[in-house]
Amino acid sequence: MMRDIPIESIWSTIVAEAAAECLRDPEISIFLEQHIIRYDNFGASLAMLLSVKLGSKHFPPLVLQGLFEDFYRHCPEQVENAIYDLLATQQRDPAAVHYFEIMLFLKGYQALQAYRLSHWLWKNGRRTMAYFIQNRMSEVFAVDIHPAAVIGKGILLDHATSLVIGETAVVDDNVSLLHEVTLGGTGKESGDRHPKVHKSVLIGAGAKILGNVIIGEGSKVGAGSVVLDDVPPHYTVAGVPAQIVGKTEVPEPSRDMNQRLVGSPSEGS
Repeated sequence: MMRDIPIESIWSTIVAEAAAECLRDPEISIFLEQHIIRYDNFGASLAMLLSVKLGSKHFPPLVLQGLFEDFYRHCPEQVENAIYDLLATQQRDPAAVHYFEIMLFLKGYQALQAYRLSHWLWKNGRRTMAYFIQNRMSEVFAVDIHPAAVIGKGILLDHATSLVIGETAVVDDNVSLLHEVTLGGTGKESGDRHPKVHKSVLIGAGAKILGNVIIGEGSKVGAGSVVLDDVPPHYTVAGVPAQIVGKTEVPEPSRDMNQRLVGSPSEGS
């Protein structure tokens, strides 16, 4: 179980970080004031940021901002999920130091929050609008997540460029995925045809997981692997096609972020 998170405390920290940066670099102060400091809560700031990112001359940001605000008003738990994703990124990515920088500049984080809106739209029968958000995500962030995919909280999309997640894919809580990962199908089959990734899995850069396969809890998929079969919980797979190369060294590889395929001989022996 994940503990309740202090949303107001996190937001206060974000505002304080932005204010401190304004003092260090006055040339960025207008941007930070417009995107963070002027707002009194995290959801309102995030709604404005994402609407500006995804809007275009054909679809004004103000319309999208209203859509995001409706989303967060009807689904306050999605504001919590956005915080869980923020914490996951800060804890697992050594390049992500400050919360405000993750929120403003990391496209994997931003794409994930845009997906959450598209999924809500999809579930409520607004499929054309959901597809619009998916299309803009792909154009702006180079991330393609089908609105029907089911994704949990505490997710890290590290770099995220060329990430693809298909329609019937499921990604449980506390999963870490690097760039160029594909959770796809194996051809033209219909129905339930995409991977099911269980909790605390780490999927390395460029890995392709294809078909309705199960990636067991706490497992690890090596970079560049092609996975066509189920992966047992707490095992590491690698290769083309992927094969088991050993047990994972820790219960939650997604948090550890160790990209080595196996530990030292004393580990996992």
